[in-house]
Amino acid sequence: MKIGGDAVVFNIQGVLKETVVGSIRKVDWSSMKINFNILFPVGVLENAPTFNVMTTHVPDEESSAALQSDLVQKFPNVTILDLRQVFTIVEDILDKISWIINFMAFFSILTGFIVLIGSVRNSKYQRIKESVLLRTLGAKSKQILQITALEYVYLGVLGSLTGILLAFIGSQLLATFLFKEPFVPSVIPFLVFLPSITFLVVLIGLSNLKSVLKSPPLEVLKKEV
Repeated sequence: MKIGGDAVVFNIQGVLKETVVGSIRKVDWSSMKINFNILFPVGVLENAPTFNVMTTHVPDEESSAALQSDLVQKFPNVTILDLRQVFTIVEDILDKISWIINFMAFFSILTGFIVLIGSVRNSKYQRIKESVLLRTLGAKSKQILQITALEYVYLGVLGSLTGILLAFIGSQLLATFLFKEPFVPSVIPFLVFLPSITFLVVLIGLSNLKSVLKSPPLEVLKKEV
């Protein structure tokens, strides 16, 4: 659609009006003010069928119901839209969407937790071989425990930082290109999620270490021969 050249025909309640695009404007629909997609100059719509729009404010639902009943009785052809009910319905829909998103997030976290436990369990035999090798070289159980804990700390921090940074990038893209709003990052993921996830990774990893340290080196070495 080009300015000053393209023609647009409007069907106004059965009356056809041919117009030419004169300008394009941007409307902030979030302002909740009465506005229209298309504006016509004076002298175009005077003879076309019209209807009027008016807004009013009432303090509570009872007053709103009484006002609507009175208006319908006096003016049967008037259409009334109760924005309070509209907002209630929209809020209910958004709450349901939020619940679904939270459920999916919880399900994803639970799935990741199960995968984490499975990966730690699957690496048990590899840990046993590493432990046997270190003990053969003279390492004590305390040293092996410290090495393993440090390794899981690095894994937890690296995984947490990767997830948080990807979440920030995704939020930045959504806020900038979809919602057209400035993105304000929060420090909560770094203060809460990063240490929590790291602690969880270390806890799961060390819970598997007790049986690893109890494995007799000679028995493990015989299996490798």
